[in-house]
Amino acid sequence: MKREDFVEYLDGLLQPGNFRDYCPNGLQVEGRGEIHCVVAGVTASQALLDAAVARNADAVLVHHGYFWKGEDGRITGIRKKRLGTLLNHDINLLAYHLPLDAHPDLGNNAQFASQLGWQPDGQFGDQNIACFGHLPADSAAAEVGSQLAALLGRAPLIIGDEARPIRRIAWCSGGAQSYFEQAIALGVDAYVSGEISEQTVHLARENGVVYFAAGHHATERLGVQALARHLAQDFGLACEFVDIDNPV
Repeated sequence: MKREDFVEYLDGLLQPGNFRDYCPNGLQVEGRGEIHCVVAGVTASQALLDAAVARNADAVLVHHGYFWKGEDGRITGIRKKRLGTLLNHDINLLAYHLPLDAHPDLGNNAQFASQLGWQPDGQFGDQNIACFGHLPADSAAAEVGSQLAALLGRAPLIIGDEARPIRRIAWCSGGAQSYFEQAIALGVDAYVSGEISEQTVHLARENGVVYFAAGHHATERLGVQALARHLAQDFGLACEFVDIDNPV
């Protein structure tokens, strides 16, 4: 598949122009013109790039790429090594941040609902990134935690009464603890995100709303995995998700 066609398809699918983001979405580093083998991952770390080189990949497709707002733009240290790996091996780097959180089918938040059987009712938060909905039936918070652990491969930190019945729930992958107060205002019983801050604990306890901190990396594997499957099925590309372990 030609690189231009690959980028055009992904841009059309994920609609990055609809988002105000903290980084450029789409093709971030240009490599070879033909794409047959893709390595997908959460973050374009050196370990993921090394895995792409080992597999002779033509492209790396990630959720967290490079060139973040406010970042030091000098090409030194690990930035030099990462870009050098891509350029020396002629590998394309494509990254989709908020577009891959928000996509209605393949996004991180859509995949949460799909894989856990949650019923979405709407969106909220900045640019409608976060979701709220309900479970098929009341479940104790501890049971919801077990379901998250089974899906994500790690036990979430649970703040609140683990015996509390949960029916109404809100969620947003990654570092979305700042949406917790908006979720509380929606009348939910629980909120799921990747990270947690000190003040989040007090908000959960004092409002009686259970908070699940399930891991930034863990909650943002779902979208890029779904996108990799989609590309493999629809275009016959060799598209492998490589998980670089991250405990955060």
